Amino acid sequence: MPVKEEFEAQLKDFVTELEEHISTEDGEWTIKGFIDVFQNIYTISSDTKIISKILEIHLFPKIMGFAKKYGYKIVLAEHQNYYPDISFVKADDEKIKFAVDFKTTYRNPKKPFLCNGFTLGSHGKYFEDRTNTKNIQFPYSSYTGHFCLGIIYNRVDGTTIDETKSYAISELHSIASVVKDFEFFVAEKWRIASDKSGSGNTANIGSINRIADISAGKGMFSKLGEEWFDDYWMNHNKITIPDGKGGTKKITNLEDFVKYRNGNVALIVPKNNKAGK
Repeated sequence: MPVKEEFEAQLKDFVTELEEHISTEDGEWTIKGFIDVFQNIYTISSDTKIISKILEIHLFPKIMGFAKKYGYKIVLAEHQNYYPDISFVKADDEKIKFAVDFKTTYRNPKKPFLCNGFTLGSHGKYFEDRTNTKNIQFPYSSYTGHFCLGIIYNRVDGTTIDETKSYAISELHSIASVVKDFEFFVAEKWRIASDKSGSGNTANIGSINRIADISAGKGMFSKLGEEWFDDYWMNHNKITIPDGKGGTKKITNLEDFVKYRNGNVALIVPKNNKAGK
């Protein structure tokens, strides 16, 4: 089996073990809050960035165990804005590296088959120049594959959680978890990409947001291939074409891009592509 496919299979097998590590039998997160030296427990905010970071810390011992089992060294991002979150470097062959970004998002409470989406890294300098080292741990081209290890969860109704209250340890089991019902996924990032930016004016690639398609790796580029994903995002908002009204416009959608490159538009997966933050 090729090394990238082997790593993906190992990672997918690994995440099947994680739900029981972080959730109770009824699906609630086992993390209830944080504790001070006086043994007071304070509930966690439902802020997505806080939840994401605590989940990452909660899972890190397991991730270390995975790396040791399969003979990888872990290199963490040196700075907060560096890509990726974790670099897996093969201990006996350091030319083999995998980029793994930790992604969390929540289900849409009104449409639970959709999630809020997430970003898949920058399409800026290091993405365009694959030898560049700015804001990336190792040059983009040095990675054998680029993966997302993701968690999708339900947010708990905020009315059931009092963030102003502290609890004694004896009250631990009465504290409501801020999130529950976890679903894990592993996917190469190009397979779950949309054609829209993921965070306003910044140069971030957005994900699709249909949960079943994320789990199955059926993003907009999944039938076109990784080369189309690279080409599109390297040239996003840079190519000018006639707008059909006597003026011009920048290409910012996959259909216009595939037509411009004389590709097969029929290979574009339908647009379940709301981008996330």
